[in-house]
Amino acid sequence: MGITSAIVLYAVIWWMTLLCVVPVRLRTQQDVGKVTPGTQSGAPEEHHLKGKVIITTAITTVLFIICAGIILSGWITMEDLDWFGRMQTPYPT
Repeated sequence: MGITSAIVLYAVIWWMTLLCVVPVRLRTQQDVGKVTPGTQSGAPEEHHLKGKVIITTAITTVLFIICAGIILSGWITMEDLDWFGRMQTPYPT
């Protein structure tokens, strides 16, 4: 895995994790009972984004180390994921 692949893998895991972490402990304006005029009632009252970004980065780092370890060790290869046989060489060995 090259450096570009590692950066892309980390970024994809980070954004997927962020989208899972953002709704955790989210309190909307409707839940609190004070909806600001001109906003949607489902808008967050307080988003706590800084804490969620730190949690996301910590979780992502652990998941990235696991995924990179699996990729670099060769436990799972592209041939293992070739369920339809499209990666077979045209010349039999």
